[in-house]
Amino acid sequence: MITGFPTSSDIYLEIEGKKVAVVQSYSVKSTKTSLVVEAFGENEPVATAAGQQSHEITLLRLYATEEAIRDGISFYGLEDFSVVIVKPDRKVIFGGCQWVRISEEAKIASMVAEQMTCVAARRIETK
Repeated sequence: MITGFPTSSDIYLEIEGKKVAVVQSYSVKSTKTSLVVEAFGENEPVATAAGQQSHEITLLRLYATEEAIRDGISFYGLEDFSVVIVKPDRKVIFGGCQWVRISEEAKIASMVAEQMTCVAARRIETK
């Protein structure tokens, strides 16, 4: 039984089933194009039609895993990857991801904070 609000316990990037980076936090914006169906002579639409969904994910503070570093994997070279968000009650997988923006920020004597924004082709929830 879950009490309180579910939070993410693990967020990571995955390529071919291999964890290549861990992520400190994320935000997701999902949108869907929808249309209204109008009929001649009607004052209001008679229906709505659902369109395609798109998902934009922003990942904050990415850290490559030791294995990914050994394999020479670069965030700039990532294609067709998955973003996996593990919550106490389910796992959300955004698949077919492509990055659209990567930024880095650093201050003296602090760790580099990398941020990646990507788009996903699909969203799947599992228990």
